[in-house]
Amino acid sequence: MNPSIIERKERWARKMSGKERPPVRSDDRLPPGQHLTRGFPVLDLGIQPEIPTSEWNLLIGGLVENPVTLTWDEFHQLTQFEDVSDFHCVTTWSKYDCRWSGVSFFSLCDLVRPKPEAKHLYYTSYDGYSTNTTLEAALDDDTLVATRFDGAPIPREHGGPARVIIPKLYAWKGAKFLRTIEFLGADKLGFWEVRGYSNTADPWTDDRFS
Repeated sequence: MNPSIIERKERWARKMSGKERPPVRSDDRLPPGQHLTRGFPVLDLGIQPEIPTSEWNLLIGGLVENPVTLTWDEFHQLTQFEDVSDFHCVTTWSKYDCRWSGVSFFSLCDLVRPKPEAKHLYYTSYDGYSTNTTLEAALDDDTLVATRFDGAPIPREHGGPARVIIPKLYAWKGAKFLRTIEFLGADKLGFWEVRGYSNTADPWTDDRFS
């Protein structure tokens, strides 16, 4: 297994056992240029596909030892994970204390076993959306593929039945209506990245556009 995955998974395990707190990114919980909202605005490509869970599949492949296609039932047979995190949209709003449930990215890595040369991820969605991150960015304590929000199934307008949550990046990096995750050796830009949005998307450095 990639040494970076082992190190980060050990940190995640310490967090889950209560032996380690996640690192603080900023003394101010609200990143620069953001304002707090109590609502949950809806932003998408203008398409909200209706995907019955009986027809939903998650394909994970690329540079992995064990590519898989998971049905809804198979996905929920994996270890379930719940985490509370903040949500930062590039359109300048943030929402605190979002409770997401699903499968930790570490559990997915255990399942597919990324090859050492895997450095990047490319995500595609049922609505035609795509985005990308480094593997390192996804290997964080609070990254997951979520199917529930605040104790209920994620509604269609917020990306259900499943979406990616990477709280330490702007939210466009968390693909709604998730369909595939591909492990790559080289970077591949997604929908907004080829249209001038930042490739790294760090809210704490106001990293919105390339």
